Amino acid sequence: MYILKSEALDVSVLHPVADRAQLGTRYCTGGYIFAVADAEHGDLMSGPTFPNSFNTFDGQGIPDAFNLEPLTGVGSPRTTGVPVPTDGLALILGIGTVDLTQNKVILWCEWGIEADGAMVQMTTHHSFRGYEVELQKTVTVMGRTVRSEVFIRNEGRPLGFRWFPHPFYPHPAGDELVKFNIPLRFPENEGFEMGIDGFIRRKGEDWQRGYYQALDHDATAKLVAIQKHPKLGLVTATCSYVPNFFPIWGNANTFSWEPFFERTVAPGQSLTWWIDYDF
Repeated sequence: MYILKSEALDVSVLHPVADRAQLGTRYCTGGYIFAVADAEHGDLMSGPTFPNSFNTFDGQGIPDAFNLEPLTGVGSPRTTGVPVPTDGLALILGIGTVDLTQNKVILWCEWGIEADGAMVQMTTHHSFRGYEVELQKTVTVMGRTVRSEVFIRNEGRPLGFRWFPHPFYPHPAGDELVKFNIPLRFPENEGFEMGIDGFIRRKGEDWQRGYYQALDHDATAKLVAIQKHPKLGLVTATCSYVPNFFPIWGNANTFSWEPFFERTVAPGQSLTWWIDYDF
C-alpha cells in the first residue's frame, strides 16, 4: 500500500499486486484510494461495511469502476447488455480479462508504477480482441485536496466505456447529506427527500438494507458536491466533467454519490478527467 502525505492528510492507495486480496472484479485495481485520514480526526472516509468488515464488491474509501460496461468485442462501441461471449471472457478496464460467467479475474492487468511522497501514478496497457487501450491513474495530495485523475488513449478498435467514482462518506450527525451545484430532481421515494435549503436528506427507516436513487439533472457545467461530514462539518468535491447517469446510495454505514462519465473514444483519441476531493 502506498501512503501519500501532505502536511494535512495521509492518503492510502492500494498496491495492485501486494494488496490483491482487497481487489476483485468491480473496482479499478490501479489508483484505488483505500483511506483518507488526518492526525486530529482519523479516518475521513467510510464504506458499506466499514469499520466492521471488508469485501471486494462493497469496497471502502474512494474506489472507481469501469465494470458496468465490459468490453466483449461484440456489438457497437456503445452497446450495453450485449450477449456474453461463448467463452464468457471480457475486458474490464483497470482490472484485466474477466470470466463474466464466473465473476472471476482470469488475467490481471500489469501496472507500471511511479511514486513519490505525495503522488502515485499507475499505467497499464490493455490488449484484447482488437482493443488496444492505455490507461493511466494518478492520485495526488496537496494540502487538504486529494485529486484522482484518469487518462485513456485508444490505440485499437472504437472504445465505449462507462466509468464512475464511488466515494464513501461517513454519515453526518443529522439527516442532511449533500448539496450539488446543478439543478436536479427525483421522484418520491422511500429513502431520500429534498430539503428547502437544497440539501438532499435521509428520510427512510431501513438503512441497514440501504436506499438507491437515480437523480435527474440539467447540468451544463462541471459538478460540485457540498457534503456534510460528521468530523469536518462540510467537505467538497469538484468533477472536471458534467455527469451522465447520476445515482446516490447509502446504508447504515455510509453515503455515496456516483456521477457517471460515459464516452466513446475513436482510434487515436485520448481523454483526461479528474475529481478533486477537498477535506
